[in-house]
Amino acid sequence: MTRGSKQRCGWAESDPVMRTYHDEEWGVPEFDSRTLWESLMLEGFQAGLAWIVVLRKREAFRKAFCGFDPQKVARLGSKDVEKMLENPGIIRSRAKIEATIGGARSFLAMQDAGLDFSKWVWEMAGGQPLQNSGPVPASTPLAEKFSKELKQRGFKFVGPVIVYAWMQAMGVVNDHAADCFRRGFCGRIKRKV
Repeated sequence: MTRGSKQRCGWAESDPVMRTYHDEEWGVPEFDSRTLWESLMLEGFQAGLAWIVVLRKREAFRKAFCGFDPQKVARLGSKDVEKMLENPGIIRSRAKIEATIGGARSFLAMQDAGLDFSKWVWEMAGGQPLQNSGPVPASTPLAEKFSKELKQRGFKFVGPVIVYAWMQAMGVVNDHAADCFRRGFCGRIKRKV
């Protein structure tokens, strides 16, 4: 860090794309159901890889997955999967592509059952962003609970570690470092009733 620059979480310092993501998106509480779902699907693609890989391919993912419109994604079929497996702009994993299509169907099934995804997420979290003040864990009991319930609803690539990374990214938990300039800002955002 150079004199006069902002103090960030250490993981965001090494790459300009990561700095921008950190400074503008990561940890900001998100209350839009579709955006929460998109992020969960992208976290699934990250499994076994560095987040920067997904971040750099995010626009290609959005194009390949119809802007992450769950209605459109749920209708994708085997020909679409084969086409995506040839797309160098995304992570070409059949299991992850199929999990995203299945995730759209699970998201819509929740909607059809009268469950708003955002409301469900934030009720599970206790209604407001959790403020972590200790060491950053890889997972928590709440991430394990989310993971279990998501799996029961048919979602895949939603293990507790992936879910916890998603919770951090979507501001369900504020894991900005104590000296990070974004910690206070993200900690003040509350759900709009």
